[in-house]
Amino acid sequence: ARSWRTMQLAARTLITSAPPVSSSSVKLAARPDASVSRVGSRRKKRSVLALRCDAGGLVSPPDSGSVREWIETNVDGAGAVTNVQERGGSGWAQCSAYDTVSGRKFFVKTSARDPSMFAGEGAGLKALHATRTLVVPRVYYAGALPEGSRDGNSCIVMDHLNFGPRGDQAEFGRQLALMHVAEPEVAEARGGMFGFSVNNTIGESPQPNGWMDDWVEFFRVRRIGHQLKLARDPAMSALGAEVMARMPRWFEGIGSVRPAILHGDLWSGNIGTVDGAPAVFDPAVYYGHSEADFGMSWCAGFSDAFYDAYFEVLPKQERGFEERRQLYLLYHYLNHYNLFGGGYRGQCVDIMKCLVR
Repeated sequence: ARSWRTMQLAARTLITSAPPVSSSSVKLAARPDASVSRVGSRRKKRSVLALRCDAGGLVSPPDSGSVREWIETNVDGAGAVTNVQERGGSGWAQCSAYDTVSGRKFFVKTSARDPSMFAGEGAGLKALHATRTLVVPRVYYAGALPEGSRDGNSCIVMDHLNFGPRGDQAEFGRQLALMHVAEPEVAEARGGMFGFSVNNTIGESPQPNGWMDDWVEFFRVRRIGHQLKLARDPAMSALGAEVMARMPRWFEGIGSVRPAILHGDLWSGNIGTVDGAPAVFDPAVYYGHSEADFGMSWCAGFSDAFYDAYFEVLPKQERGFEERRQLYLLYHYLNHYNLFGGGYRGQCVDIMKCLVR
């Protein structure tokens, strides 16, 4: 049996040394053109990981093995759980809403998978929450459940927010820009590094986030090059090599790229409002070039009002903008090809051919 002291030490090691994979992929079921995944879902060896995200410390997982008792024991003022409602899920996680006697409500995801996926989501939400811009759920726990828990192997517990439809696009654009210019919470990013403190996933594809001090090299190696390796398509790899060789020229004349916290998977299914204020969820967080958060714009529905408000806060850098826009789109199209196959290959090829003309 695990002791909590053992779990604390393992958690601190994993959180600071970038564990293999984490996740925010409950939204996959709603993605466009979703079909059979091409990325394997091999079960990973269960690791020991726990993260108390609200105060930066660590707390014990539920000793009795249930999420219900963890909430009752560890969330100050919550009180007894009075009702649990299932809220659907994805191929790898189940979602539930927990009501408590105090009136507070919690959104919980549970899974039979390795806890590192939820640990990555929790770390990302915590970093977004620290910017105090867009509304994001506050996370209380992300990590392992005790052996034999009836709720699975891992869970994440966060505030339940009543997400409404997309609101004022101009206000969303303004708040996103303010998020991008906020001082990074993570020391490495404050020091000019790109990446994140943990690896995570984009959908169900692994997203490596090891720190690098050069944005162009980071995006070449950790994003485009990584997705091309996952694709295992010689023709696309050859075309991709030409794209990666040309990348530096599209960043000439714009000065140094400053690490900005990125949501990382900003499409319409992850955007809403809470009490009228713009809100986001299910991130794939890392620190990178602010423009990279436009990479899912092809299914995000950003309006002219959104862009106008965004660029009022963070002025548009015209030189090379269109090429960089295509480059950031390419990363997500490659990921969709790796996840879903089908027509995404043709779209990837078209973007790459456009970039190397």
